[in-house]
Amino acid sequence: MTSIAIVGAGPQLGLAIARTFGTQGYDVALVSRNRTKLDGLVDTLTTEGITAAAFPADVLDPDALTQALKDAAVQFGGIDVLEYSPSAGLDTIEATTPAGIELAHVQHEIEFHLYGAIAAAKAVLPAMREAGTGTLLFTTNAGSMNPQPPTAPISTAMAALRNWAINLHKELAGTGVQAAHIGIDATIGTPTFYGQPRATADQLSPLYWDLHITNRDRSERIFRG
Repeated sequence: MTSIAIVGAGPQLGLAIARTFGTQGYDVALVSRNRTKLDGLVDTLTTEGITAAAFPADVLDPDALTQALKDAAVQFGGIDVLEYSPSAGLDTIEATTPAGIELAHVQHEIEFHLYGAIAAAKAVLPAMREAGTGTLLFTTNAGSMNPQPPTAPISTAMAALRNWAINLHKELAGTGVQAAHIGIDATIGTPTFYGQPRATADQLSPLYWDLHITNRDRSERIFRG
């Protein structure tokens, strides 16, 4: 039995990743705070012959997120792959420059991106280490690699997540568990942001399968449209 938990599952990248793994026989656990949205994604995947289930949780609530992933592990006999990408796109960013930044802005983004990722990893990593196999994948946008002043709070948080994910990859070397960062320097199915090229979710989802199956020694993959 193989399974993937997608935290921040949505109708674009999350659904594409679910299809990529689901068509390979993986059960799919979908995690986000919106139950109605999750149920729609489950229905879509089910009609395509993919086993999927919804586990509502807000990444800003570490206890709820941990419980959702534990429930998914019970239902599917464990979690083999964790993918974390809540709002990885650039279309909902509120412009805030470094000089005008408020501590509350940074705190919210750090909790959303970094602390949520850490909570998710801690929920599944002990079982992966015990089994000697597993994959942890963390997604950010271009701001984590090439920060821009109008997006200072989210860029700061995503840079922290990128740093942590790459360090986690180094710590897990030789354990059989893979951790990697995926940086997306493109907008997904939306108008361009600061001149960025557009990409489709179907172009991106194979990167996740590649890091899980083929390039398990890589700590990072960058997609530029």
